Amino acid sequence: MSTDTRVVVFDGCCHLCSGWVRFMARHTITPPFRLLSMQSGEGRLLLQAHGIDADDPATFLVLDGGQPYRESDGAIHVVAALGGLWRLARLAKWVPRAWRDALYLLLARNRYRWFGRRVVCYLPDQPPG
Repeated sequence: MSTDTRVVVFDGCCHLCSGWVRFMARHTITPPFRLLSMQSGEGRLLLQAHGIDADDPATFLVLDGGQPYRESDGAIHVVAALGGLWRLARLAKWVPRAWRDALYLLLARNRYRWFGRRVVCYLPDQPPG
């Protein structure tokens, strides 16, 4: 994978996560992110390569230009990439990372309980290449 590739590895079984990815797919992001479920073979490999337990992930992974982002930094990076007013999400970086990550991890640990789990994992349509 080249360093200019943009990738989001998300939980395709989580209603919240797959809903967010469907939202992203409806917006023009330049350059676009490649969307991979963490249940896919490639998604699992990327998680493992970045030290994330693919069998019990507590975060998603964003790769942008070779730079990995996780937890709240990943969420902020993806939201800001939507452009327009969404770029204001970068202001969240003023909140100490420990606080942001604690909130993110609370949501991540409870995502199935609060938002439900899909019976079949969501796999977004991807352009070839």
